[in-house]
Amino acid sequence: MKLRLTISALCIASIAGCASHVTQPDEYSGFLSDYSQLKEAKSPSGAAVMRWVDPKLDLSRYTAVYVEPTQFYPKPQATAKIPDSTLNGINTYYNQALKRELERSLPLANAPGPGVIVVRAAITAVSSKTEALAPYEYIPVALVVAAASTATGHRDQETTLGTEAQFLDGASGKVIAQVVRKGTGKPLSNDAQVMQADDVKSVIDGWASDLHQSYVKLKKH
Repeated sequence: MKLRLTISALCIASIAGCASHVTQPDEYSGFLSDYSQLKEAKSPSGAAVMRWVDPKLDLSRYTAVYVEPTQFYPKPQATAKIPDSTLNGINTYYNQALKRELERSLPLANAPGPGVIVVRAAITAVSSKTEALAPYEYIPVALVVAAASTATGHRDQETTLGTEAQFLDGASGKVIAQVVRKGTGKPLSNDAQVMQADDVKSVIDGWASDLHQSYVKLKKH
């Protein structure tokens, strides 16, 4: 059950004041080796997620976890709204948050090996579409139109973050679980505002914190 907890935790997408929905197949990035077995499920918080866990998984074999450096997939091109400094800040923070919370659940390993769960996570492309505007390009952090502001006529925009993760056996490299999820961060005041890493830190903190909390919950069963 421990790994199921880990997977469920990454699937949690409920952030205070924000809304998110299950990732659709046309939003998959290609980071995972196989999407065909993913099934919609509910995380411990009740969020809709896409998830698969090897039914033959023996969690008693694992005593530590190794977090590979997080990455963007596909590699993004910086824009005026989402500059390199923002992309780098998001990736660095995601990596730190995963290690920070996973260390509360299992000892961190320095490398893959026997008895080690390998976590391979990426911030992935999210497609954003609206009726009023043409679809944005596929980029790791997409801005979606939320509503028109009442006074200025500028559009308020939300920040949307997606992730896909694989969990592997550290000795064989076999995929033992996969998960796809997304969440929304702070709204931007208009379509000219430059996005900052801080705008989605609450999403990442929620993912990582729920990772630990789900582990504690399932460990008791």
